[in-house]
Amino acid sequence: MPGKLGVTSTQRKTMLRNLASDLLWYGKITTTLARAKELRSYVEKIITLAVNSYTDTISETVTVKDEKGKETTKKVFKDGAKKLAARRKIMTLTHDIPDAKQPGEKNADYKARVKGIKHPLMEKLFNEIAPKFADRAEQLGQGGGYTRIYRLNNRRGDDAEMAIIELVD
Repeated sequence: MPGKLGVTSTQRKTMLRNLASDLLWYGKITTTLARAKELRSYVEKIITLAVNSYTDTISETVTVKDEKGKETTKKVFKDGAKKLAARRKIMTLTHDIPDAKQPGEKNADYKARVKGIKHPLMEKLFNEIAPKFADRAEQLGQGGGYTRIYRLNNRRGDDAEMAIIELVD
């Protein structure tokens, strides 16, 4: 039996995961007003998790041997417990979006750009979105309010109320 948004709970959760992933990746999406309102709280919780834990990193000095047997020391940065838990939680709430090849970009350049990035959406969330909103929260003295909804004209065909939901700059 359909529930909220006219679909079953598993379909609704999957739809919210897809919409949240697209919103975090592209920064703005167009959908129905009801979906946008439901998506707002879902995405705000994801961003809050990232903002509260993005600075939790641990640096270690590791000794590495190369092919010739020469030892070198490297400084390695790893996620702390809080950031790792947040990453895993967010990965259950979103789908991973592969980084697309840019127009006119050569295969070698694309492979070099995405080398070592296993989860591009997580990297974008923790390296770009979370620091931006943490600075914003510090300046304004408040958390939350990461998204904005604009109402649009009704959709032709079924007359559904449409809206644009976007991340606040």
